[in-house]
Amino acid sequence: MKLASITEYPVRGKRALVRVDFNVPLGKDGSPADDTRIRAAIPTVNYLLERDAIPVLCSHLGRPAGKPDPSLRMDGVAMRLAQLSGLKIRKLDGVVEPEIGRAVAGLKAGEIALLENLRFYPQEEANDPAFARALARLADIYVNDAFGTAHRAHASTAGVAAYLPALAGLLMGRELAALGKLLEDPARPYVAVLGGSKVADKLPILSSLLDRVDALLMGGGMANAFLAAAGQSIGASRVGSESVEQASRFLRRASDQGKTVGLPVDVVVARTIAPDAAFRVVGVDRVPPDWVVVDIGPEPARRFGDLVQTAATVFWNGPLGVYEIEPFAGGTESMARAVANCGGHTVVGGGDSVAALERLGLTGAIRHVSTGGGATLEFLEGRELPGVACLRRMA
Repeated sequence: MKLASITEYPVRGKRALVRVDFNVPLGKDGSPADDTRIRAAIPTVNYLLERDAIPVLCSHLGRPAGKPDPSLRMDGVAMRLAQLSGLKIRKLDGVVEPEIGRAVAGLKAGEIALLENLRFYPQEEANDPAFARALARLADIYVNDAFGTAHRAHASTAGVAAYLPALAGLLMGRELAALGKLLEDPARPYVAVLGGSKVADKLPILSSLLDRVDALLMGGGMANAFLAAAGQSIGASRVGSESVEQASRFLRRASDQGKTVGLPVDVVVARTIAPDAAFRVVGVDRVPPDWVVVDIGPEPARRFGDLVQTAATVFWNGPLGVYEIEPFAGGTESMARAVANCGGHTVVGGGDSVAALERLGLTGAIRHVSTGGGATLEFLEGRELPGVACLRRMA
């Protein structure tokens, strides 16, 4: 799909409403605990500044339910953006109020403003036309650089595009180019690795990937449903009967298509999901009835790693175990190293997957680290994203 881009539009001297994705996890002191998405927005901000455009940044943060929440103000994000970019950021304490409009109108070339949390206003998620028009009055052009929210038809992600020239930012362009390669004509062999918890959450992307990949590898809690569907023991791990039935139908479909679905042959099991719990490695046919599966074992880590490292295309989303607990992070970290060692087109999305790369210092070895969660999965399902569709170049 051809998009209108800031690289093809005369942005010089324009006041630009830039939708960024600063929805980042916060630490106990209210500062960003992970600034990946903030760093990802800086190239677009710099591009605009270099052309004397005036960026007016806007984003949501958390789930404030349409009303102000002091713990979710954008002040900490503004401070981190200033630290990372070396730029002076003017944080404004509102979005569409008259005083905000006056403050934005008074900005000069070289200045940057960051609006308050968009989701302090219920009109944002409702995609209220009046709210979208009010946002549009702040600027001359609209730039969407928030791929992570592109699957939401909200006022700031889609509605405002009806009132301003709507352009894709640099990050948006990179995301679509990298993910587009996975959909259009991926180099082969193409291997996808999926983790996470619930089968229902990932079933659409699993179905889409099955039609495109040469091998589909599974870990995490989701793999438990597939192991149960294959007749293996999963001990005390919680898997609903509906998930097992969904997994069973999927495995039959994969078999009919001659596709490889890689499941763990051994797993790490623990008495409880806790840092100090007793744990050990067992075959999938020997899981004790009162223990739970918490990670893939060393043999699938090796087999999966071999497939990934020799692939021409790799997509990885989701942890392969209870990653947040150190003793159960081995499978996820092994996969991080394998993807980093792959010389092909590698794409990683999902918070825990990216966190594993960050912790091991391997982010730079990945061809593309996606800032999208749900947006990445929906795009790879082949669905049209509202925040992308509004940027389509008209013939």
